[in-house]
Amino acid sequence: MRSGLIAQKVGMSRVFAEDGTHVPVTVLKVDGCHVVAVRTQDKDGYNAVQLGAGKAKVKNTTQPMRGHFAKAKVEPRRKLAEFRVSEDALLDVGAELSAAHFVAGQHVDVVGQSIGKGFAGAMKRHGFAGLRASHGVSISHRSHGSTGNSQDPGRVWKGKKMAGHMGDERVTTQNLQVVSSDPDRGLILVRGAVPGSKGGWVLISDATKKSLPEEVPFPAALLSEAEAEEEITEEAVVEEAQAEDAAAESDAAEDTSGEAGPSETKD
Repeated sequence: MRSGLIAQKVGMSRVFAEDGTHVPVTVLKVDGCHVVAVRTQDKDGYNAVQLGAGKAKVKNTTQPMRGHFAKAKVEPRRKLAEFRVSEDALLDVGAELSAAHFVAGQHVDVVGQSIGKGFAGAMKRHGFAGLRASHGVSISHRSHGSTGNSQDPGRVWKGKKMAGHMGDERVTTQNLQVVSSDPDRGLILVRGAVPGSKGGWVLISDATKKSLPEEVPFPAALLSEAEAEEEITEEAVVEEAQAEDAAAESDAAEDTSGEAGPSETKD
């Protein structure tokens, strides 16, 4: 069982598949996701990694949390979250995770804080049909109707669906498909909607109800590995460009020598 990621919801967009179909996606940004602490079975009774994301000002960080981050040798983070992992998936403290942790085609579960709607009525909150819109109803068309029984039990049952506070609660959306990931910019594109507002924090983890693809990095995709692959790619591009420049210079030299030869014969 691998660790997840802490990401920030940027917004929604769309991409076009190879067959031209339109795919709605949610853009999630992974920036500075470090391992802040590690929980082990021997010391804490369970295996988990604590991740931190988003930079926080030192003056807004409490003294105990400053020591917590200093122990991990990372800057203060705005968002902290723990992910349960297996014993062989524990990570080193201070390691930074990359957006390449999730691959295209795999399914993930996303946890977020839903958008708050304030105090909502029964029709909006629970989908009640309401009362009749015309005859026999006076100024109570959107009311929920009766809420209790007769003399027995003489009270309203606990958990009765009524008007009240709606939204602003922890919501998990399962089995969302990863369309693509961009480790260079730290972006993950997920098909469909993700709970929460723009700029809100979400937790991404491998789907519990879907099998994990074989090509996913285990135990995690660290940023150092991604940077090494990027450097190799950049070096290959630089070498190719240098070879092309050398070939162009040799061609130009041959053209120059060809033009200079006939002029010397004429003189």
